[in-house]
Amino acid sequence: MKAIVYTQHGLPITDANSLLDTDLPQPTPGPRDLLVEVRAVSVNPVDTKIRIGAPAKEPRVLGWDAAGVVRAVGSGVTLFKAGDEVFYAGSITRPGSNSELHLVDERIVGAKPRSLGYADAAAIPLTAITAWELLFDRLAVPENGGDGKRLLIIGAAGGVGSMLVQLARKLTRLTVIGTASRKQTQQWVSELGAHHVIDHSQPLPEQLQKIGLANVDIVISLTHTDQHYAQIVEVLAPQGQFALIDDPATLDAVPLKRKSISLHWELMFTRSMFETPDMIRQHQLLQRVSSLIDEGVIRTTLGEHFGRINADNLRRAHALIETGRARGKVVLEGF
Repeated sequence: MKAIVYTQHGLPITDANSLLDTDLPQPTPGPRDLLVEVRAVSVNPVDTKIRIGAPAKEPRVLGWDAAGVVRAVGSGVTLFKAGDEVFYAGSITRPGSNSELHLVDERIVGAKPRSLGYADAAAIPLTAITAWELLFDRLAVPENGGDGKRLLIIGAAGGVGSMLVQLARKLTRLTVIGTASRKQTQQWVSELGAHHVIDHSQPLPEQLQKIGLANVDIVISLTHTDQHYAQIVEVLAPQGQFALIDDPATLDAVPLKRKSISLHWELMFTRSMFETPDMIRQHQLLQRVSSLIDEGVIRTTLGEHFGRINADNLRRAHALIETGRARGKVVLEGF
């Protein structure tokens, strides 16, 4: 099968050897596995972080978003059958989805939204899982709850932010404030449903005051947390909640004590990595997201389509992701 791999970590994405086209043996499903014919993938910051920082003892396939068709199932599979259209983010402990055929545990897979093509569907899983777990699992905001509370999302125009804005606006009563630094991305965040949009390249407290808010109850930081941390502590109300997904070199929790601010860290791979007893929750939430899309409640966050799935186009996609200026998700389709 065709696949795109890296063999040497740390190479700049401008290096032709940073991602390579190759052929690999077809994988064989384990008991809980689906063998999926991959039709489309999307690219996330995790792809670039692993390519740069994780040594590869053998050719490693990246990619943690896919939409495709089930071609075979393992002996213990009960949720899907051959021919089913699916979408999922996969597990960071297994080969990624940048290959014609891919193995994934059925417990972290959802039925592809019927109303979407493969490219639009591939834009959704990783960011939808991350956003859902942040809002409803880590922060424990009740669905249709949060009345009177204010949520600030830092980096709201990216993949996770684009889904988080929609979920918070459509499924809760929170007042949603998103941040974006360019006119184009600010308009995107507004169109996704944010009540207010402010610029994270400018001081946050003053901008919140201009829209009549002295503070916020929840901050979700999706990028450059280390740059915004002091302001996050300042704008959070006493007994507020702070959640993040990125990887600051250090995070000093001491400043949170004075206001009794709780700290929540989200990694959507935790359930699959440790095969937690509630691992199937990711199947269930993807099923719900699929229904919400088909009902027109939320929409795909596809930002740009970069063409076929090959090394050249994936290098272009990685390069854009590394700028931190992507709007929504970058998707590739077909081998």
